[in-house]
Amino acid sequence: MKKIILSALLVLPLFGGTAVADQMLAMQSGCLGCHKVDTKLIGPAFKDVAAKYAGDPSQIDRLAAKVKSGSTPGEPLIWGSVAMPPSPAKPESIHKVVEWVMTLK
Repeated sequence: MKKIILSALLVLPLFGGTAVADQMLAMQSGCLGCHKVDTKLIGPAFKDVAAKYAGDPSQIDRLAAKVKSGSTPGEPLIWGSVAMPPSPAKPESIHKVVEWVMTLK
């Protein structure tokens, strides 16, 4: 299964499937365990995140850093009552996923 996903990640960008590849990267990175594209799960829907930060490209780096570090104990939770754990994914992967999320409408 991992070989199929890896193959798809390598081939899809060649055919204009960058958005699909980035969604697969989100799945592979574990993001879709708590988030969905259209509806709230444990965390907010990706489309809601994109809408909240639309028009501000400086938020991509901030959001990627937040995904990497997770929620800090004691800080106010913006999206609900569950803190986000830090992501074990590589920073480059997180950045690509956040860039993809910000394209959602």
